[in-house]
Amino acid sequence: MLVKIALNELSWSIFHRYRKEIRKHFPNVYRLKIKRRLFTIINKELKGNDSILDVGASNKNLGEKIKEEFHSITYKTMDIDKANEHDYYSLDGINELFDLIIMTEVIEHIKFNEGIELLYRLKGLLKQGGKIIVTTPNIHHPHRFWDPDHITPYRYDDLGGALLYVGFNIEGIYRIYSASILKYISRITLLPLFKLLDIDFARSIAIVACNAEHKG
Repeated sequence: MLVKIALNELSWSIFHRYRKEIRKHFPNVYRLKIKRRLFTIINKELKGNDSILDVGASNKNLGEKIKEEFHSITYKTMDIDKANEHDYYSLDGINELFDLIIMTEVIEHIKFNEGIELLYRLKGLLKQGGKIIVTTPNIHHPHRFWDPDHITPYRYDDLGGALLYVGFNIEGIYRIYSASILKYISRITLLPLFKLLDIDFARSIAIVACNAEHKG
């Protein structure tokens, strides 16, 4: 049974156990499959008539792309920034459940404990068997994380461990790299050097997780 996690009750020993579980299945960042676009991952999870919540939707460009491909979906947005029009400006006002929640490049903007709480609350907005797709900057990339408004860096196993901690099941972890084929080939050629330096060319990490009974 999943119980609500108070911000001052985070168990680091349990979190580290879940992080080790991620590493058991995904030993290092270089073993993660590469996807050229986030939309490829999203497209695989959609059936055509899904209800979607885009958290941190900003200008809603992602939603426009989704609706071009899937005309029957219900797409809603939540963002605390009121510069753009959204369906919700706080999680507190949401009283419906969704098939898919997308949260791209958001969780690194808040403290770690707040990130755990956010994932827990988003889990409560998913239908049973619903999915969440979360992305964050790949901190193995030399400069991807270092924006002035980024607060918490996540390795792939940190983010995966956090999702396990709140009760999600991990279905896939990916690296996102959208450059040209020629640039991709050149990066692959340099991979032995990248491994030696513990750096990576992929700019983001994406995780797909399912709201199912947690085994563990």
